[in-house]
Parts: sequence; C-alpha cells; structure tokens
Amino acid sequence: MLAGELYNPLDPVLVEDRLRARLLIKQLNDLPENESARRQEILKELIPVQGDNLWLQPPFYCDYGYNIEVGNNVFFNFNCVVLDVMRVKIGDNTLFAPSVQIYTATHPTDWKERALGLEFAKPVMIGTHVWVGGGAIICPGVTIGDRAIIGAGSVVTKDVPADVIAAGNPCKVIRRNDGNDSSI
Repeated sequence: MLAGELYNPLDPVLVEDRLRARLLIKQLNDLPENESARRQEILKELIPVQGDNLWLQPPFYCDYGYNIEVGNNVFFNFNCVVLDVMRVKIGDNTLFAPSVQIYTATHPTDWKERALGLEFAKPVMIGTHVWVGGGAIICPGVTIGDRAIIGAGSVVTKDVPADVIAAGNPCKVIRRNDGNDSSI
C-alpha cells in the first residue's frame, strides 16, 4: 500500500488499523472543547508525527492517522476528511477551511482490477503557509507549493506551484500571489 502498489483494503491488519483510527476520531469528535489535555493525548495517538499547535475542529475524519505528518500551527476547520492511505505531509502554518477533503486513495482504471476490490494510493504534499478554501478537494498525487492559496470549491487534480492563487474545477493558477492583496 505504502509503495503505491495495488493492495486489498480488506486486509485484516488494515481493517484493524482503520477501526483503531475511527475509535480515536469518535473520542476526539465527541470531546468537549474545554478538555484540551485529553484532546492533545488523542491527537498525538491518532497523528503521531505532528508539530506544535495542531488543531482539528471537530468533526474530523481520516483513514489511519499515522500516515499524516503535520508541521507547526496547522489548523483544520469543521468537517475535514483526510484519506491517508499513503503519506500526507502538511507544512507549517497551513490552514484548511471547512469541508476540505484530501485523498490519497484511488482505484484502477481497468475495470477488471477494480472489480477485484483492489486499490492503490499516491502521496499528497502540501507546503508551508498554504491556505485551502472551503470545500476544496485535493486529489491523489498532488503537491501544493509553499504560500499557495487554493480557492473554495476547487478540485486540485495537478500540482500547484508556490506563491500562486489557484481555483476552479479543475483547479488552475489564476495569478501569482505576492501576499499584498488584502481583498482575498
């Protein structure tokens, strides 16, 4: 699975790992906001590779958690989903608006392979100081460069370079971002 090869998602080890993650996610999503110490314990168990100040605004969902790596000061707003069948790396100071979805899992285009129930995955890499707008979908294999802004509702199917504003379906670069536009 982690090598990007076809795998069976019903493998007992993977099923057990997903169940473990779901139980932690349920605890996290049900926890009152004033229980910050317990929240940090659950987050560290769910996502072991994380910098300081990770905040997941519940509800949050992921497949495994242990394939997600986050830097410092990363914020996920309400209702975000990370299908972390493969590595998802997120740099420092990155913000995700509500309902952002990050997918690493994908399926064969050959219907015979797909009918066997096999899947594969591609990693997603997101740079530092990135802002992803509400409802955006980041597809398998995508890299988003540092300081990029992804517009709300975008479907990111290809790499996005650093220092740009990109939006649409499919997501395309709209313009360079020099950081001086206060109207964004």
